Amino acid sequence: MKISKINASRLLLVLIFVILAAGIVFAVFTFRSNPIEDVLSGRRVINILFIIENEKKPLSTYVLMYHPGTKRLAVFDIPGELGSLIPRINRVDRIDSIYDPARIGSFQSEIEKLLDVEMDFSVVITSESLVSIVDLLEGVEIFIPSPVSYRDDDRLILFPSGMTVLDGDKAALYATYSLPFEERDMELFRRQRFFTGLLSRQMQMNDVLKNTDISKLYFSFFKTGMNRRSLALLFDEFVNIDTSSINIQSVGGSELEVSGQMLIIPHWNGNLVKEVVRQTHASLTRDIEEHHGMRNLTVEVLNGTAVNGLAGRTAEMLQSFGYDVISIGNADMNNYEDTIIVHRFGEENMIKAFADVIRCENIRREMFTLEELEDDFSDHEYKADLTLIIGRDFNGRYVE
Repeated sequence: MKISKINASRLLLVLIFVILAAGIVFAVFTFRSNPIEDVLSGRRVINILFIIENEKKPLSTYVLMYHPGTKRLAVFDIPGELGSLIPRINRVDRIDSIYDPARIGSFQSEIEKLLDVEMDFSVVITSESLVSIVDLLEGVEIFIPSPVSYRDDDRLILFPSGMTVLDGDKAALYATYSLPFEERDMELFRRQRFFTGLLSRQMQMNDVLKNTDISKLYFSFFKTGMNRRSLALLFDEFVNIDTSSINIQSVGGSELEVSGQMLIIPHWNGNLVKEVVRQTHASLTRDIEEHHGMRNLTVEVLNGTAVNGLAGRTAEMLQSFGYDVISIGNADMNNYEDTIIVHRFGEENMIKAFADVIRCENIRREMFTLEELEDDFSDHEYKADLTLIIGRDFNGRYVE
């Protein structure tokens, strides 16, 4: 019996020693390794989930994709009414229906599945904290194209047109208000513009925020798994970004009524947005020379088939990839067998990247003679960089 007790005591001591040793090793590793420093020193794209929360629901959800090597940023806007199959109820519902402000893990997992990426970090700002954040930044400058004057049940929504510096209260109102007559796309665009302005102001004030007392207060308004030093390091990186070149892409789809509510069902069973994200990641990692202007092509889409609405749907798909579709219409005939890309301006790699999106190898260059340009230059300078003529071999997504 005594031997048994001695053995048990020895076993207990060994277990205690192992636990203490493991704790020491873990502590040493933790202090030596900073997750944000690890990812910033790498050569891969960092994915950050950024949520502006209002009344315990995500008002705006953005995924920031940043490459520390090229110092470039891409942003995806995830609408709350995006349709998603919710496992716990086994039905399609709004993607934000599973949001829990105390535990955003399930919501984050749905975003990861949607985009086929893994989030490195998440950051949440409540509308209440937004007031304090903007005041500490000494305001956010926003361009308001048209004046807003509207009174709802309990507040007056009043904004002048033009460049305006919003204080904390005004910024929170601008980011959260909804008008019954405002189109949903314009509401999303307004909030995207505010988010870009917020990022820009953060970068401008970054040195001021390094003051110990200000930094401690400022970063206390962010809900995140990162510590204050990590969040500061991340914002230090963002200082290198040209915010004027940021193009926020909204994840789109087809509107469909499901269980009495309108949902946005992602195109091609969600495969389109995954491909857009993959191409975005690839674009962020390219050298500046390769990347320059690739997303700035202007496109004309012409339907060369008898399928109604095909040009419009194709234009929407191309816009998901960031291309500027300036016009759509019908081709000179509706019996084109083969899809054709006619390009006038742009580098070869830009045209090739566009052709790869729809897997089209039928590319032709439209040449202008010197006489044509001199005689009627005005007719040419407003043409799109390229024209896509859709043929019967196009299935709505690819050339087959």
